Amino acid sequence: MKNQIENLYQRSNKEEKLIIGLMSGTSMDGLDIALSSFKGSGANTQIKLLKFKTADYTDTFRKQVKSIFSKREVDLEMVCLMNEQVAITHAKLINEAIAEWGYTNEDIDFIASHGQTIYHAPKSLHKRAGLPNGTLQIGDGDHIAVHTGIITLSDFRQKHIAAGGEGAPLAVYGDYLIFSKQGEDRIMLNIGGIANYTYLPGDLDSSKVFSTDIGPGNTLMDQYVQKHFEGLYYDKDAAISKSGTVNEALLDELSKDPFFAADFPKTTGPELFSLGYLEQAQQKSSTTDLSKQDVMATLCHLSAKGIIESIQRVLPNLSKPVLYLSGGGMHNPLLLSLLREALPQIAFKTTHDLEINPDAKEAVLFALLANETLTGGEINFGNREGVPSICMGKISLPK
Repeated sequence: MKNQIENLYQRSNKEEKLIIGLMSGTSMDGLDIALSSFKGSGANTQIKLLKFKTADYTDTFRKQVKSIFSKREVDLEMVCLMNEQVAITHAKLINEAIAEWGYTNEDIDFIASHGQTIYHAPKSLHKRAGLPNGTLQIGDGDHIAVHTGIITLSDFRQKHIAAGGEGAPLAVYGDYLIFSKQGEDRIMLNIGGIANYTYLPGDLDSSKVFSTDIGPGNTLMDQYVQKHFEGLYYDKDAAISKSGTVNEALLDELSKDPFFAADFPKTTGPELFSLGYLEQAQQKSSTTDLSKQDVMATLCHLSAKGIIESIQRVLPNLSKPVLYLSGGGMHNPLLLSLLREALPQIAFKTTHDLEINPDAKEAVLFALLANETLTGGEINFGNREGVPSICMGKISLPK
């Protein structure tokens, strides 16, 4: 153990560290693997994205994860087994990526693993008196460390909850360090399963920075496509949505959940925005006979509506804001056209313009969180509920 701790110390103190960041989201299309070099920490962090790929999951693995995903009642034995299986699968994909890129495992200093969220339960969702915020990501860090031989940091969200947050979104920490710029008010919009954004003020005042979930990004559309369109996992190029017509009665009913009006910051997940949520809204709005294309068009407009209204809340305080996109939803042309049309005062760009691949952004952010835990210090975000000034991640040693 002493040798392992010495190895941790030596690698933590290297002038330049190579860190692999991992992200597996609610769409479960694969594992995002981003290899980045890091110099320094805090506001002086220098990051270079060296390699990136999304490693595909097998249908069998995807079905196993989905069997315990976002459900209040599941097979507890399967949860236990998949905690190990997710980690073993991720380790295999990491080893393959390292070899493909021409590195050895010894070259890599650290792995930062987000894990696979299977349930997110903030108080606003579970509403159980006397119980705390909760979230659960599986994919044990010890298994990744042992199967790759690389020191692994994982389970980032638990410290956030322990310190008074809701466990999400965590983008505020990385976004502030990587993307803040003097003189430019920025909105870092990530459209994943759940859409979220970070507000970065141009005066660089960290006490004004916040990150919040907005509502559904891709999750409802993906769930619906996977149920009703055999062989498809998402609505590529919005082909299905563009062939339908938005139904205003259904859109209005879908928009009534109190989450949309709640104050920032807030978190949510597919535990709320599920197919059951859609089915209830269709029953209440007498729209159960809608065509599948019309339902998809309406779900796309719901995602756009939530994003637009949440951004409009902060617009009066911004001067010539620039919005930087990332996440799978940025590839949905219908969704993007709705956003651009409703927010003409905002300049739209992607994190490509900031030298970070938009599809790699979340994986890179977890690598940054690991770098801060290993070599950085606390960033003062002010004494605000939901934005604790902390470092995150549990450390697993390979031996």
